Amino acid sequence: MADPLGTAVSDYLSHTHSSFIEVESNLFENEEIPVEYLFRSFEWMPVKEQRALSLAQGRILDVGAGSGIHTLALQQLNKDVVALDLSEKCCDAMKKRGVMQVVHHDFFTYTDTEKFDTILLLMNGFGIAGTLDHLDEFLKQCKSLLKPGGMIIGESADILYMFEEEDGSVNIDLNGSYYGEMQYRMSYKDQTGDWFPWLYISSDLLSDYAEKAGLQVTDLIEGTDSDYIICLKSN
Repeated sequence: MADPLGTAVSDYLSHTHSSFIEVESNLFENEEIPVEYLFRSFEWMPVKEQRALSLAQGRILDVGAGSGIHTLALQQLNKDVVALDLSEKCCDAMKKRGVMQVVHHDFFTYTDTEKFDTILLLMNGFGIAGTLDHLDEFLKQCKSLLKPGGMIIGESADILYMFEEEDGSVNIDLNGSYYGEMQYRMSYKDQTGDWFPWLYISSDLLSDYAEKAGLQVTDLIEGTDSDYIICLKSN
């Protein structure tokens, strides 16, 4: 199975990487992610990311850990953190980088005999839910991995502004799917991955779903655009 992201991470460590990962979407123009961005240090992270890491306490699960940048930052603070990723190549790369606890597994079927105090969902980690219809299932899985009183610290964005017309109106299909549901595909060198669903959700709507799942909003950290980090505490 093609793994563009994992291959880029692996290549970076062997000094054979290309400069960019190409990202296609079903709605907007292609984008490029600089591979070196996946290896940024704590000092080069956005302020909201730094704040999120400072809030992580106890036993921590870093979901979709990728190259391990957040896990390593927490390790340097002597935090007990487990890095979880679906990509075997990313997991191998994290081990090479010194990540102490790495788990290669699908988040939706992951279980652990010891629960977590904090679940991290950074770099738009709520997107893993895929669609609004699957958000309940996603939050239920998060809660099943938390200790009583545990906390989810996650990131998303409200992309409604991307549908605005010049006159200020919004061009969305009210009878269609939620406007924050996207389809993405990544390419790197000669590898092209499969299309996958990804969810962007407004903080207000996410708060509503969280409340239904027995999670309480305790903090909201706004970014420089429509992005934000939200903290959800388990009841």
